[in-house]
Amino acid sequence: MNSTFTPKEALQKLEHFCAYQERCHDEVISKLFSLKMTSDEIDFIVVQLIEGNFLNETRFACSFARGKHRIKHWGKIRITNELKARHISSTNITLALKEISPEEYESTFEQLSEKCWNSLQEKNLLKKRKKFCDYMLRRGYESNFIYDKVKEFEEK
Repeated sequence: MNSTFTPKEALQKLEHFCAYQERCHDEVISKLFSLKMTSDEIDFIVVQLIEGNFLNETRFACSFARGKHRIKHWGKIRITNELKARHISSTNITLALKEISPEEYESTFEQLSEKCWNSLQEKNLLKKRKKFCDYMLRRGYESNFIYDKVKEFEEK
C-alpha cells in the first residue's frame, strides 16, 4: 500500500478539514489525492464525510454565495461561474443565489458602483465609462444594471 495515511487517519484529517470551513466535493477529492489515497479509499471517505454531515454541497454553495457577495461584493454572474468551476449542480447554484436578497443585492450594487465611479480619475468620459463597465462586469454584475447605472451617472 503506497498511501501515507490509513483510510481512518485520512477520514479524521478530512473531518477537521471540512469542519474548519465549508468545502465542495472537488476540494475534498483533490485533498485526498494529495494524501495519495486510492480511488476506492476516496469514494469510501467521501461517503463517510457526507453521512457525517461534514460535506454538504448545498450548504457549501449557499455559504459560498453569501460570503462572496457580502465580503467581496461579487455579482450573481461571477458567483455562478465560480460555483460552476467547482462542479456544483445548477440546482444548488439556484438555491445559493436565493441566499442573497434582492434588496441586499441592489444595495451592494449601488454602493460598489458609486464608489467605483467616484474613484475613477479619468477625464475622458468614454474611457471612464469603459473602465467603470469593465470593473463592474469583472465583479459579475448584470450588464443591463451596469449600463443603466452609467447613464444615470452621466446625467448627473
